[in-house]
Amino acid sequence: MLQQIKEYSAQSRDGALTEQEIFRVIDQTLAQVTQAKRVLLVPPDITRCYSYAGKITAYCYRKLSSTAEVKIMPALGTHRMMTREEQISFIGEDIPESAYLYHNWRTDTVKLGTIPASYINEVSHGLCNVEVDVELNRSLTDGTYDLVLSIGQVVPHEVVGMANYSKNILVGLGGRNMINTSHMIGAICNLEKIMGNTDTPVRLLFDYAEEHFLAKVPLLYCLTVTTEENHQALVHGIFCGASRKPFEEASLLAQCRNITYLPKRVHKVVAYLEPEEFTSTWVGNKSVYRTRMIIEDGGELLVLAPGLLHFGENDEVDHLIRQYGYRGTPYVLKLREEGKFDNADMVAAHIIHSSSEGRFTITYATIPEKVSKEEIEGVGYEYMDYREAAARYDIHNLPDGYATMPDGEEIYVIKAPALGLWKTHEE
Repeated sequence: MLQQIKEYSAQSRDGALTEQEIFRVIDQTLAQVTQAKRVLLVPPDITRCYSYAGKITAYCYRKLSSTAEVKIMPALGTHRMMTREEQISFIGEDIPESAYLYHNWRTDTVKLGTIPASYINEVSHGLCNVEVDVELNRSLTDGTYDLVLSIGQVVPHEVVGMANYSKNILVGLGGRNMINTSHMIGAICNLEKIMGNTDTPVRLLFDYAEEHFLAKVPLLYCLTVTTEENHQALVHGIFCGASRKPFEEASLLAQCRNITYLPKRVHKVVAYLEPEEFTSTWVGNKSVYRTRMIIEDGGELLVLAPGLLHFGENDEVDHLIRQYGYRGTPYVLKLREEGKFDNADMVAAHIIHSSSEGRFTITYATIPEKVSKEEIEGVGYEYMDYREAAARYDIHNLPDGYATMPDGEEIYVIKAPALGLWKTHEE
């Protein structure tokens, strides 16, 4: 039914859209679904704080709640539930806590079907030969809602190539098998070949699942393309609709706005993780994924992480990372063969993504009272006290990009690693 609605979008390749332009696209889209009386909004969590999805979610809640019952279920995947403070910071204090629902990826799903191993073998070019269960939060399939509005940001991604669209639903509100297998397929198929591309093995997996198993879910997408400036999200495009076309258009714009090409690799990258956004290496290691291709052999990635509290977003993942650490692909695959990651392939994939494979040094600068030197070194990274690092690399007074320190040290600064991908023309 929703596939027949008209799709609306607005974009600016040179500057940013105004709030009026953004909300006009949303108004045009929602005007076609006024019959909806039970609505579920599916935004990301605060780890996508520069997606503009929080403001869009708040706008849609206010606009729709006068005529419909509206709930908000953040697409958490394996992330922890947002605190009330994070809900207020990201979406707004006027949205009541009672409006929020929590997706538990372990218990809240129902199996819709299975993607055959033969298809996975085909799209992975023979690298993977496993079937994948398609599991989804049961409330999306049992008639609870007559409109599910998925809100999120299209940006280069280490598992799927370009984030969002059906990933927001199939992983964000999905179950263990889909999360495990999609992450491992992405790892085996090489994240450096995947990131920034639209049609990847994992995206084709999601396309199959949407075509065959999500037809009865009343899904509508609202996708943004953004950058960050002075701690504010700049929206360069908004794309709304029910087909794949809005995602494809958003991906083209994101490839222009969110991929930075350098003429050659640099020796040292200094990346900053916003403390409100990044409290774990599980999400903070986007600083590793997105920058790895611009760091030269023997170089260093220094991650300034004042908000780091743990490694995983839940106890199970945190324990596995602490136990095995970030020590490279051969080590992880050997452990996996020994059954150490039984039913936890998502962790094995994350550990593979988060290693430099010995090519460059990864140093985490944390507040030692939160995460100690011993803990950081225990997972295979180098350590620096955040206070010492911040005194030397004052991120708020350094420019994005190339910088030279007073003693002549040359660095490359990235203040929002989750918002982009950095590559070189040398590849």
